[in-house]
Amino acid sequence: MSLGPWQLIIIAIVILVLFGRGRISEMMGDFGKGIKSFKQGMNDEADSASKPAGQIEASARDARPAAESKQDRAPAERSDGSN
Repeated sequence: MSLGPWQLIIIAIVILVLFGRGRISEMMGDFGKGIKSFKQGMNDEADSASKPAGQIEASARDARPAAESKQDRAPAERSDGSN
C-alpha cells in the first residue's frame, strides 16, 4: 500500500492541527541547527585528527604511587601479627 498525494495532504493537515504552525517551524529550526552543529563537529574532528596531539606536562614531585600513601603503608607496617 503506497501513500497517494491526498493521503499525504490529510496527514499534513492533521499534524498541522495537532502541533500548530509555530511549533512545527520551531521544530524544523531546531532540526536544522542540529544538523549544522553535527556537520561542524565532524569538520572539527577531522581537523583535530590531522594535528599532532599535545603533550601533557606535570611536575613529577606531585605524583605519588598509590602504594606509598599513608593509608596504604599503615596496614603493611603492622603485618607482624600485632594488631
